[in-house]
Amino acid sequence: MKITFLGHAGFLVEEEGLKFLFDPFLTGNPLAKIRPDEITADYILVSHGHGDHLGDTVAIAQKSEATVIGVFELCNFLSRQNVKTHPMHIGGRYNFGRFTVKLTPAWHGSSFGEGPMEYLGNPCGFLLSVGGKTLYHTGDTGLFYDMKLLAEIDPVDILLVPIGGNFTMDARDALKALELVKPRYAIPMHYNTWPVIAADVREFKDKGRALGVEIYLLNPGETVVL
Repeated sequence: MKITFLGHAGFLVEEEGLKFLFDPFLTGNPLAKIRPDEITADYILVSHGHGDHLGDTVAIAQKSEATVIGVFELCNFLSRQNVKTHPMHIGGRYNFGRFTVKLTPAWHGSSFGEGPMEYLGNPCGFLLSVGGKTLYHTGDTGLFYDMKLLAEIDPVDILLVPIGGNFTMDARDALKALELVKPRYAIPMHYNTWPVIAADVREFKDKGRALGVEIYLLNPGETVVL
């Protein structure tokens, strides 16, 4: 599984000849090294409607003719903008043929716009199973104990987990998430984009490895194959 970190919570995952794009916040991202017009995808998985996650979804989806996977209300919002969608909801699992997706809870919010904001449904995370591996992108979330239950049902190979605090779990809570989920590998996200979510990523890596999890620290634009 080829994983490219796009910055913040954005990732491009390539497996079985398919391209999965998560939370493509590129325009306006101070750390992003890749432009929206340099990205194509078959599927775009959007965890919630905040601008730093919905990001460039519409432009990339329209250009690539990609299908956006997300909660029902978010997909309705995107459908009005001529984007192809596959709506789901928390706890739902769907077999797309070559891969499956399950939507997980995420403790956060989801809305879009300025002034009167439009509610875009519950935030979520994603369990993507493809090519014999399962990747868990938690979305923006605080720590919750049901992560353990989710991983008991779908053992997780790769965990993409926020460590920046303030809006999500911090590194301390993310280490507990490693204990609950027990992935083989973990990649931290949602940190250092702005000072308010600064994190000591080296400490997270050292303590995560002490738990038996291989931690990969990726700079925006860097790729790892797992």
